[in-house]
Amino acid sequence: MQASVRENAICVTPVLCGQIGGQCAGISISTSVSSGQASRYNAHMTPLPSAQRLAGLCTNAAQAIALEIVAETGSTNADLLARAPHLQQPTLLWAQVQTAGKGRAGRAWHTPAGAALTFSLAWKFNLPLQGLLGLPLAVGVVIAEALRTFGVDARLKWPNDVLKDDGKLAGILIETVADKSGQPASWVVIGVGINIARASDLSAQTGRAVVAATELAAEPERAMAALLDGFAQALPRFEQEGFAGFVDAWNALDAYAGQAVNILDQGQVLHSGHAAGVDAGGRLLLDTAQGRITVVAGDVSLRIREG
Repeated sequence: MQASVRENAICVTPVLCGQIGGQCAGISISTSVSSGQASRYNAHMTPLPSAQRLAGLCTNAAQAIALEIVAETGSTNADLLARAPHLQQPTLLWAQVQTAGKGRAGRAWHTPAGAALTFSLAWKFNLPLQGLLGLPLAVGVVIAEALRTFGVDARLKWPNDVLKDDGKLAGILIETVADKSGQPASWVVIGVGINIARASDLSAQTGRAVVAATELAAEPERAMAALLDGFAQALPRFEQEGFAGFVDAWNALDAYAGQAVNILDQGQVLHSGHAAGVDAGGRLLLDTAQGRITVVAGDVSLRIREG
């Protein structure tokens, strides 16, 4: 039995056994799970987070965000992108399992139950698309700062990774839907995956060093509330100031500041030098033998230079 989603209501299925009840501060809250999803999800012995508890933990700044928690979906980004033109308010879609998640450059990503906080946040900016330059880096600042309040030594890697102990802790994928009315406005879907367990399995899946913030596993709702509070404060600020309002914070969290690095494109070295942070446009600053250059994020990658 699938729960329906209604504005300003808490939607409950029998599977949840009365876990959620009552209305919280006018927030739109939904927890949705089908019987088939519940069987697969419950096999992992991980309880579905409580939307009501999450709402109660959010500060006033985040009260306008609609909260939706599902046991399983293909891709939270794809789900919200399809709905974005019809959304009435910022919306969180938090899935415990993603079977067709997306990473940078369209790379496939599967999230098993209990391994990560995987969610998307749809937010409307009164900005043209070009006004969103640097948003992935600002989102990285929000995530890192929220995680650090839980004792996680989160750092940032240009352009869109969050690291801990030199391993990948979280990834960010941002997609947009332009306003078809011709107005300078864009719906943005911010997709985030934060590893909280099973780091060795994720390392095997990706073929790279992956780490987990196990500190978040015991209280996922509290971690999500901290993230939503951060977004609720930061995204309006980004609309007013752009990435210039976040550049100092990003540089303070730069994992590779001053280190010798290579910039790669499909495995080929494009540039070598020493990482020197980012500028107000979100471009990487690289000190090379020929002087300082700027690097624009496409599908290039930054790696520590060996030797």
